[in-house]
Amino acid sequence: MLKVLVLCTGNSCRSQIAEGYLRHFGKGDLEVYSAGIETHGVNPRAIQVMKEDGVDISRHTSNHVDEYGDIKFDWVITVCDNAKENCPYFPGDVKRLHHNFPDPAKATGNEEQILNSFRSTRDLIKEYSRDLVANTFK
Repeated sequence: MLKVLVLCTGNSCRSQIAEGYLRHFGKGDLEVYSAGIETHGVNPRAIQVMKEDGVDISRHTSNHVDEYGDIKFDWVITVCDNAKENCPYFPGDVKRLHHNFPDPAKATGNEEQILNSFRSTRDLIKEYSRDLVANTFK
């Protein structure tokens, strides 16, 4: 079974959403983790917009990348530039991917505008995750 780590800055939004979708599309064929260079807690809006799309991430936890030092990952995916620049070394034959998604936690405006920013990022990550499972993780 492939072991995949999704890494971003705070492990609160983008990496949590990606973990949820990779698990969803991987249908048990992937062992998926997410972590951050820091930990900010799982953002309630990320939980909400994922629930709207039928994926429950409410039991996810915000984890620091150092917690996974003993796991031999096959893939490390960074989902923001900061994580890519600060990604620690992982020993072994680890394949790396990077895609910088917009950070919905930085959205401003009223609640609906902020949620729409979360939905937009969610939809981008959903398509990226679906494509990875279908075409990369074979």
